[in-house]
Amino acid sequence: MNGGPSGFSYAPSLNNPSPPLIRSNYYNAPVTRAFVITSVLFTVFFGIRGGGGGSSSKLALSYQDVFEKFRIWKLIKSSFAFSSTSELLFGVYLLYYFRVFERQIGSNKHSVFILFSGFVSLILQTLVLSLFKDTTANLLTSGPYALIFASFVPFYLDIPVSKRFNVFGLHFSDKSFIYLAGVQLLLSSWKRSMLPGICGIIAGSLYRLNIFGIRKAKLPGFIASFFSRMSLPSSSSHSQAPRRTSPSLGRQAVRSYQAPIPSSIEPSEEAIATLVSMGFDQNAARQALVHARNDVNAATNILLEAHSH
Repeated sequence: MNGGPSGFSYAPSLNNPSPPLIRSNYYNAPVTRAFVITSVLFTVFFGIRGGGGGSSSKLALSYQDVFEKFRIWKLIKSSFAFSSTSELLFGVYLLYYFRVFERQIGSNKHSVFILFSGFVSLILQTLVLSLFKDTTANLLTSGPYALIFASFVPFYLDIPVSKRFNVFGLHFSDKSFIYLAGVQLLLSSWKRSMLPGICGIIAGSLYRLNIFGIRKAKLPGFIASFFSRMSLPSSSSHSQAPRRTSPSLGRQAVRSYQAPIPSSIEPSEEAIATLVSMGFDQNAARQALVHARNDVNAATNILLEAHSH
C-alpha cells in the first residue's frame, strides 16, 4: 500500500521489499539519516536494552529532572530514545517518510526545523511539568515526538493526495496510513505520549507561522556539511549524486520500469510540482508520473532507482 510522495511504503512491497531500517534510502536527506541512526542507537542502548521492563520510567522526564536536579544527559536521551520496540518501529517509519521535507527545503533549513521544534516542544513540556509538581510522576514519555508531530503540519498542508479508495464504505487516501501510524504513536503511552505529541504539533504550527522569521534562518555552513558527511558506507554514493535529476536520467528510470502503463494518462500539475520540489527535473518527473499512473509514490521510486544505477 502506497504511503505518499516520498517513496515510503508502509509495508514491504515488490517495489520496496525492505523496510527503511534495512534499505536506508536517504538520498538527499543526510540529517534525517543521522537523526534516525541516533534515535535507533539511543533506543537500543538506553531504552530497550538498558532499561528492560522499566525503561519507560527511566527515560521519561519528570519535574525533578528539569527543576530540581536538571539532568542534561537525561534530557538528551529522552529526546532521542523511544521507550518500547513498538514506538521505535512506528517512529522510525514516520521519520523515514518525513525525509521528504529535508529534500524540499534542504538539509540546513531542515536542521533549523529540528532544533526549533525540539526547543519549543521542550519549553511547552517544561510548562506542563511545572503545573504538576509531583516529583515522583513521569508525565512525559521519551522519544523524538517533537520532530515527528511537528512534521505532521507540513504533511497535512503541503503533501497532496494522489490516491483515494473505499474500504467497506469508508473513505481512505494514500495519506491515511501515515495518519494511522501517527495516531498509533500518539496513543502508545496514552497521556504520557499525547502531551509530547501535542507539543510537537504546536511547535510545527509556530514554525509554519514563521514566528521570528524562523523559516529564513540557517545554521553555519560547517554544521550543515558535518551532517552531509555522516553517511553509511552503503549509501555514500547517494550523497555525491547531483541535486537535480537530469531528463536523460529520468528516461533511463522510465525505461527500467517494466509495468505496462498506457501513455494517455496526463500527470497532474500538483504531482509534478511535488516531485520538482524534491529536487527532480520537471521532464523526468512528468515521464515518471505517466508510467506510474500519476502515483507520486511510485514515480518517486522510479526516479530514485535511477540514482542507484
